[in-house]
Amino acid sequence: MRSYVANSKREMAEMLNAIGVTDMDALFMDIPWDARCKRQLSLDDGKSEIEVRRKFDAYDTSAARLPLFMGAGAYRHYIPAVVPALLARSEFYTAYTPYQAEMSQGMLQGIFEYQTYMCRLTGMDVSNASVYDGATACAETMIALRAATRKNKILYSAALHPEYIQTMRTYARFTGFELVEIPFTENGETDLMYAVRHTQAAAGMIAASPNFYGVIEDIAQMADFSHTAGILFVTVSNPLSLGLLKRPGDVGADFCVGEGQPLGIPLSAGGPYLGFMAANKTYMRNLPGRIVGQTEDAWGNRAFVLTLQAREQHIRREKASSNICSNQSLCALTAAMYLGAMGPAGLKEVALQCLQKAHYLYDGIHSIPAFAARYPKSAFFHEFVTDYKGDAIALNSKLKEKGFIGGLPLCRYFKGDTGLLFCATEVLTRSEIDGFLNALEVAVK
Repeated sequence: MRSYVANSKREMAEMLNAIGVTDMDALFMDIPWDARCKRQLSLDDGKSEIEVRRKFDAYDTSAARLPLFMGAGAYRHYIPAVVPALLARSEFYTAYTPYQAEMSQGMLQGIFEYQTYMCRLTGMDVSNASVYDGATACAETMIALRAATRKNKILYSAALHPEYIQTMRTYARFTGFELVEIPFTENGETDLMYAVRHTQAAAGMIAASPNFYGVIEDIAQMADFSHTAGILFVTVSNPLSLGLLKRPGDVGADFCVGEGQPLGIPLSAGGPYLGFMAANKTYMRNLPGRIVGQTEDAWGNRAFVLTLQAREQHIRREKASSNICSNQSLCALTAAMYLGAMGPAGLKEVALQCLQKAHYLYDGIHSIPAFAARYPKSAFFHEFVTDYKGDAIALNSKLKEKGFIGGLPLCRYFKGDTGLLFCATEVLTRSEIDGFLNALEVAVK
């Protein structure tokens, strides 16, 4: 059986009446009486979907996944079964860019629903139909800032993901941007006192919250700072964190971008992922990709149209400032299904569990003398940096032997950095976290 859909008593009565039998037993009249089970089955009380999944996973030791305490831009979250079940429908996974757009009403509606969800999630006015990943979204925003201001100077926080910064530098190398890196303070927060000296002739500033080091930054303050300086502000957000944190649109951000992988997309050994981009309506023509709108046809029926694609090559030809042709519709639809299945309450619960489990992990790690919190005065969501006195890579090897995937050694990005970036999400159980802490304590002795 691929799936099971529970029926109410009313639905069962309607079904029996439609096929002309009086009760459920009549459906099994061909099975001899002595071959039937005549007792109540000994079953546990009903369990949640994730509890049932864990129980079955425990039976299949060959497919066991090691508890994961590493994030850094790609996260293991629970994906409700309804999401992959619906995505497996052929009309979804065979869809591609609609070159005769209005003939593809189903695809356009899927994109429209995704854009609506992202606007509600971020508090922004308009969302595009996604780009390749969070790094691409961040880099594409530089072009949007230049288009909006006619300026080439971009300020960015050094606390952005290093791969986002690398992608931005690649874009800048060939397109004439001047990038100015804004360092962060001893608390892991973007240094606005440094930034104030570089706002002259700048287009905007890009900063993340939570940032790469897990620190929750004050984006309302950064938005006010940027606008006072006469520049635009872009925030890079983890979409799941918005189940608890204030929405960027509500605190004055001009653009909100980031990686949508946490919204129902599995880790998949690196992709495909989902770069989301949303903006204040003033700057909607500066977004790359496609924007779908809702209208009515000649008969008054609800219909969808490809409303705007102001930067795309098939519209602007040689003047195009974006050449991302695919609309990433399958990944965007995945995110829409995930958000629809979770709802506001589910999204808040996931974010809350991430927060609580990460803080439980944080307290446990820093009770071990070999570790010291790097930013003890700063709030964090589900990631944090701790300094380790020994060899972080060797430590992770020992942890893997004990059945755990440890944190990300920051020396992989920054030579000589002794830090480990740990992450905890809602899929981790307390017993897994406790087991990891015990293994960690043994491994550092």
